[in-house]
Amino acid sequence: MPENTQTVYRQELKPGDREEVGRIVRATGFFSEEEAGIAVELVDERLARGEASGYHFLFAEKGESLLGYTCFGPIPGSAHSYDLYWIVVDPALQGRGMGRMLLAESERIMAQRGARRIYADTSSRSQYESTRAFYRACGYRQEAFLEDFYAEGDGKVIFVKALPASGSRS
Repeated sequence: MPENTQTVYRQELKPGDREEVGRIVRATGFFSEEEAGIAVELVDERLARGEASGYHFLFAEKGESLLGYTCFGPIPGSAHSYDLYWIVVDPALQGRGMGRMLLAESERIMAQRGARRIYADTSSRSQYESTRAFYRACGYRQEAFLEDFYAEGDGKVIFVKALPASGSRS
């Protein structure tokens, strides 16, 4: 890819995104095949139902290459809380600020949509220590720990970040 190609963000999905999401999720080595399937299902749901799906995506691309993406959406039954379902960065780019840029842009979009609190869940396994450190470095605080949630010895760590009131809701 040309060196001068800029990173661009897009929110609209294309049919080819399902394969790219599956590829990048698998490439990280962090997620099971079942989890990769869930990531692709969310793309399918958004493609099929649009805004009504409740799933929103942000893709970071350079040329035709997917660098990373997020998936997020409002938590049903809440007034202004959002879940960050996925944040995935190509393994070759991890540790270079791409995740921070994707998260900051996703937070901006969520705030524009009326979000006041963002929740992000992750595993308590040692493999995910860098993920937990990332959330803390981005201003999230650990709100809860659910022991043995995913499997014996694999708890669920729930992080939260409060956003300032933006005054706009959509």
